[in-house]
Amino acid sequence: MSDPQARIDETVKGSDVVLFMKGSPLFPQCGFSSRAVAILEHLGVEFSSFDVLQDQEVRQGIKAYSDWPTIPQLYVKGEFVGGSDIMMEMYEAGELQALMQEKGVAPVVG
Repeated sequence: MSDPQARIDETVKGSDVVLFMKGSPLFPQCGFSSRAVAILEHLGVEFSSFDVLQDQEVRQGIKAYSDWPTIPQLYVKGEFVGGSDIMMEMYEAGELQALMQEKGVAPVVG
C-alpha cells in the first residue's frame, strides 16, 4: 500500500492514541515532539508513534490529512486533537485528561 493517505488513516485508526512526531518517544528529534511525548507520559496513557522523518510521503501527507501545517500531531480514537501547543494548553487546563477519560483511554497502571 503506497497511498500515504490510506497508510495515515490506517495508523490513526490502529491505536487509541497516536502521535505523529519527528523521531521516536525515546529519541525525539525536535523540541515540540519532545514536549508532546512528555505530556502523554505525564498522563500515563499508552500511545503509539509514527516517525515522520522516516517517511517523506507521510510527513507531507499528514498535513493534508489533518489540514494542520505542523508536526507533531496527536490523534485520540481517530480524532485529530492538535499539535504541541494545543496539547500543552489542554493539559494545563485539564482538558486533555478529560478528553482521554471521555474517549475511554485509561492511564496505564504501573
